[in-house]
Amino acid sequence: MRPIQMVDLKQQYLQIKQEVDAAIHEVIDNASFINGKAVQDFAAGLAAYLGVKHVIPCANGTDALQIAMMALDLQPGDEVISPSFTYIATTEVVALLKLKPVFVDVDPKTFCIDPVAIEKAITPKTKAIVPVHLYGQAADMEAIMAIAKKYSLAVIEDNAQAIGSDFCFSDGRKQKTGSIGTIGCTSFFPSKNLGCYGDGGAICTNDDALADKMKKVANHGQSKKYYHDIVGCNSRLDSIQAAVLNIKLPRLDAYINARRKAADFYDNAFAGNPKIAVPFRAANNKHVFHQYTLQLEGVDRDGLNQFLADNQVPSMIYYPVPAHRQQMFAASGAASYVLPVTDWLTERVISLPMHTELDQEQLNYITSKVLEYVK
Repeated sequence: MRPIQMVDLKQQYLQIKQEVDAAIHEVIDNASFINGKAVQDFAAGLAAYLGVKHVIPCANGTDALQIAMMALDLQPGDEVISPSFTYIATTEVVALLKLKPVFVDVDPKTFCIDPVAIEKAITPKTKAIVPVHLYGQAADMEAIMAIAKKYSLAVIEDNAQAIGSDFCFSDGRKQKTGSIGTIGCTSFFPSKNLGCYGDGGAICTNDDALADKMKKVANHGQSKKYYHDIVGCNSRLDSIQAAVLNIKLPRLDAYINARRKAADFYDNAFAGNPKIAVPFRAANNKHVFHQYTLQLEGVDRDGLNQFLADNQVPSMIYYPVPAHRQQMFAASGAASYVLPVTDWLTERVISLPMHTELDQEQLNYITSKVLEYVK
């Protein structure tokens, strides 16, 4: 049996090695390292895949969120609603821009932001909502967009973990996550469903004016070289990373299907065990399984984590400390938020290996070891 990886990037690379190597060499040969043809091609290809008018590539997913908030002219003290049960980047940029993060609870089934909690948290200072499509499952964008319209709020989708997911509206319409809100943000960190071989990110929108402004913000506030209209930053997707993404983008749906197949195997293996709750799959969206995350009941989660490690099975806890309990927000009194579902999940979740190259032998071994511990 091959060694089990949490994400096996090497095996995936070996399947596309010749194409990737040729694409990287082409960038090196033509020396178009910044904003070259590969970047333009990728932006156009991703826009077509997502069904949006504009894609602005940038340096990473965190920058994507920051650029989005800067382009919306959010001012110090403005409130931005987000879940606490998420990777810190979602709320870190809120604090970085001197905005006020307002943490709300998540749905106990989907782990995504709870629309009811959003509406309860809205004040006259609220300017934006940041739903996170966590672990590959879409937040309830129909309810969130209705709330945003009711209160005239911007919606910034954090789509870093769910690129390729479809959300189905009650009228039958389907849209890709990241294309529904005012702005969508994503990351191409190597372990993502669509990952490059370094850092990378992108912002998308259907708003022409916002797109123009985000392009400026990402490029030192300039629309013409050396003429700087607004305060911006320097955030670019380099051509080598774009070249890799151009090879992977046409394979994204196949990668998603491979992840869903592995998730099906896990689901079947754990079915009937009362101590294990497998990931919920909402009927109105397509879970793309960036992570495969279990909820445990009556199980020593940390003990299982160590047992798996001792048996050469990697596992991870996403996330052991929610954002509102992080030291970085202590001075703001964030720890006073009462978020029972979030606190409950941080004590019970554990994620198993999930990637495109998991084989039957590995899946059998992983599940057998989990069930050996969780009896």
